[in-house]
Amino acid sequence: MKLLITTIIFLFALPVQLLASDWQSATIELEQPAEIIVYRSPDCVCCHKWIDHLEQHQFSVIDELRHDMFSVKQELGLPLHVASCHTAVVNGYLIEGHVPADDIKRLIRDAPTSIKALSVPEMPVGTPGMEMGARKDDFAVIAIDHHDQSSIYNVYTVNPFTMNYQSALADSD
Repeated sequence: MKLLITTIIFLFALPVQLLASDWQSATIELEQPAEIIVYRSPDCVCCHKWIDHLEQHQFSVIDELRHDMFSVKQELGLPLHVASCHTAVVNGYLIEGHVPADDIKRLIRDAPTSIKALSVPEMPVGTPGMEMGARKDDFAVIAIDHHDQSSIYNVYTVNPFTMNYQSALADSD
């Protein structure tokens, strides 16, 4: 009977472990933690979850609560076609929305002068801070240049067998 109960608990816990594993591990390590300023609405829960994700991955977060996020985005020069819920600044780059920590670390490490921002527009389910059980949306991280032109920086697709994300750039690091 004890073995049966243990087996049942394991079977129910396994999917939870698989779902929680997408953003826990990092493939890129910074030489030292990076300071990032995050501007967010005080009412937003997903923004705080994204901050937790950053803090688990070598970011020292300065949490700036703002009631008028539209003004913040305008003042920082973020193009509205890539807007999401929160906006951050790290090493002179803008970070918009639920961008995974490894993409931000890649940006910091490579320091491209042609990019001014990374964005995950809107709020795709399954991105860091937007986890909602088994549901996960494929999504892209968009790079924005100094002329507000967009290009693909990274793409995440859900593996139908493991239900975990696969990064288009995972093997390039």
